[in-house]
Amino acid sequence: MTYEQIKDILTKHNQLHLLKYYDELTVKQQTSLLEQISSINWHLLELVQNRQDTEAVKGKLEPLGALEVSEIEKHKEEFTQIGIKALKAQKVGAVLLAGGQGTRLGFDKPKGMFNVGITKDLYIFECLINNLMDVVNQIDTWVPLYIMTSDKNHEDTVHFFEEKHYFGYNKDFIRFFKQDMAPSVDFNGKLLMEDKDRLSLSPNGNGGWFHSLQNAGLISHMKELGIEWLTVFAVDNVLQRINDPAYVGAVIASKCDCGGKVVRKADPQERVGVLCLEDGKPSIVEYYEMTDDMIHLRDENGNLLYNFGVILNYMFRLDKLEEIVNKELPVHIVEKKIPYMDETGAFIKPSKPNGYKFEELVLDMIHLMDTCLPYEVIRNREFAPIKNPTGVDSVESARALLQENGVTL
Repeated sequence: MTYEQIKDILTKHNQLHLLKYYDELTVKQQTSLLEQISSINWHLLELVQNRQDTEAVKGKLEPLGALEVSEIEKHKEEFTQIGIKALKAQKVGAVLLAGGQGTRLGFDKPKGMFNVGITKDLYIFECLINNLMDVVNQIDTWVPLYIMTSDKNHEDTVHFFEEKHYFGYNKDFIRFFKQDMAPSVDFNGKLLMEDKDRLSLSPNGNGGWFHSLQNAGLISHMKELGIEWLTVFAVDNVLQRINDPAYVGAVIASKCDCGGKVVRKADPQERVGVLCLEDGKPSIVEYYEMTDDMIHLRDENGNLLYNFGVILNYMFRLDKLEEIVNKELPVHIVEKKIPYMDETGAFIKPSKPNGYKFEELVLDMIHLMDTCLPYEVIRNREFAPIKNPTGVDSVESARALLQENGVTL
């Protein structure tokens, strides 16, 4: 688009401040700024102006049980053999969601670069690669691994993996790709800028992972390899097992469109999303969406009916993902502290939330599937998220769980 076309669009949306310093920029900077503006999804700003997001009202919710540990044990050998066969044929790839920074940990680098070691270096990325290597060694075949970064951490992430020699993983089976970005706005709906030639852009939430894979041209790569399934997992759970054969085999044997690892809630009030049915289709109900009756609902044996919390470790059929990718996911409008350039050109790091970011979430993809297998894992063996420096779901708690599972720190 030309400068005049961009100016007309900005005038229409009352965002002309984006061009305030245009005449001071180099030709290269001007071109870059116009490209950024031309890619803005103006629908997102309309959501803010209307003070609403696209989250649909929940339908009829019903409990959804899980394939429990006791049942898994009975069929473990069968599931494992099905999983090994699929993994050896490289029909199952893995996608690591690693587009964020370690800001909440007081760490200004990619979160996966955070060192959880005590007497030696042990990085979050290294923990995850070690966990995947357990499977590689078991099946004697490399698992294709796709690592999602963002504009903010791509170079650091790639360089870190190169520097650490991919933690022993075969680099030929690793592909990096960037997450799509979304603009940030202040509370009045004005687009924020990071610099005179740069909008404030942020990763568009973990729900954008498959669309980002498509934009990076990696779906054709997957099809060349014969991949039929993708597991997707978050960077911050250092204990999670990735593509373990029993899980892979159980999901394939179930003939479901997807599967999700779940853990039993620590207590009824635990702040986790729970796999359930919504209008007869799989869905995830967040803790703040649950009524008190739902939270405490029990079966005849006294077990909680909404009892299995998700840990962001899912397995999807690739053809089903392609089928749903063009369907619009709900957009979540989230208050955040967003660094920005003020009207004088000064760069500001706010101490409290000053605007909104727009995010799509992977949990919303579950409801676009027809069927889902909740697969129970033992909590203290597979769930050690690192979200905070201390306390619950922290560096401290993750270190304790790593040591409990025999990992030397």
